[in-house]
Amino acid sequence: MFKVLPAAAALPLHGSAGSRRVERRVLARRPDLIEDAGLAVAKLALALHRGGGVWVACGPGNNGADGRVAARHLAAQGLAVSTDDAPPPDTGLVVDALFGLGLARPLEDAWAARVAQINALAGRATVLAVDLPSGLDAERGVAHGSAVRADHTLALLTLKPGLLTGAGRACAGTLWFDALGEAPADALDGAPTATLIGRDRLAPWRTRDPLAHKGTQGDVQVVAGSMPGAARLAARAALAAGAGRVYAEVDDALRPELLRWDGRALATVVAGCGGGARIVWRLPALLDAAPRLVLDADALNAIARDPALAAALRARAAPTLLTPHPPEAARLLETDAAAVQADRLGAARALAARYACTVVLKGSGSVVAAPGRVPAVNGSGGPALATPGSGDVLAGWAGGLWAQRPGLDAFDVACAAVHWHGLAGDTQAHGPLRANELIERMLGLDPR
Repeated sequence: MFKVLPAAAALPLHGSAGSRRVERRVLARRPDLIEDAGLAVAKLALALHRGGGVWVACGPGNNGADGRVAARHLAAQGLAVSTDDAPPPDTGLVVDALFGLGLARPLEDAWAARVAQINALAGRATVLAVDLPSGLDAERGVAHGSAVRADHTLALLTLKPGLLTGAGRACAGTLWFDALGEAPADALDGAPTATLIGRDRLAPWRTRDPLAHKGTQGDVQVVAGSMPGAARLAARAALAAGAGRVYAEVDDALRPELLRWDGRALATVVAGCGGGARIVWRLPALLDAAPRLVLDADALNAIARDPALAAALRARAAPTLLTPHPPEAARLLETDAAAVQADRLGAARALAARYACTVVLKGSGSVVAAPGRVPAVNGSGGPALATPGSGDVLAGWAGGLWAQRPGLDAFDVACAAVHWHGLAGDTQAHGPLRANELIERMLGLDPR
């Protein structure tokens, strides 16, 4: 058993169908699996117990069976344990064992009321969810009507992507994993639904060649628009990420090392940050000629509005990275933000397929997708990054990383950029992290 985040290395994530296959295969040769799962739950519950009674809320399926085994072990340790339909008055710990993988529809009224009882104990009792917070979709990270908001979740046998993106992150709390002695799930079920990004993604930028100079670290061009502040942030981020030279179309007295763009063609281009309507006339040439292209914000909005630009993007032979937030993704997919958030993995895959490029769907549990690649979910970052300019910093940082390692695939650059960005956000204990401070935090992170 281990705490999942922060992740040192990639971990496979299996959705509902894959997790069920793994569970069936293991149960076929380990009929005592529920005993082992219940014991694992009891061990974590015992470690989390800080006094008071223990309420184990059990459902009708395997999750409920795990809960009943855990209740037996906890009672054997001398704790006051109840499996009644309502919590005891002195409840200090709740084990949510109502529903797991088996739930595929909104909770019925009686079970929704039980979820409400659990959530009403927030702040008074610690809530530990078994495998999944009850009501949470294992793959999409959305609630089936209502869902438990746990303080801790113990995933069993497989890690589910729904625990790490969308509402799943808020519902899961601190995430733990126990494979119950089994081999990694991808060895049992083939390719995972997605992977969790780990810190090992930063490895290509951990050291610099002792003979490096600014001419060997790559050039970045930041294409500005009608809002120069966003372009300044992107340019500063590209510089802090380690690019040798950064050319911007805006002046920045605080960063005299930024160079004024002189019209030359550069290898790595970041466009759309603060673009406004002015970005539209620049896009055809960029889509045609840029060897590496990061598109954000108004560049994405322009492509969503203009079929000719969308066709030019799809026709590009050179690699492209798109960094939309959910409303921008919705415009690119001709849908609404609610539909994007209802299936973040699916939306990211659809964008990558539709535009034939790498996509970072930003948000809680950012998703990286590309044609022919297993999507990756980022577990770093949080609400501190919900601040103006945060996306401009990410786009610029991605450009700066890519300029230094031009041979890397856009997918690998994107995974590194979003994870680095999130790690910096995690250093902020309370409140938002201002964009300029975010750049300094990212610069100060040791990628090892």
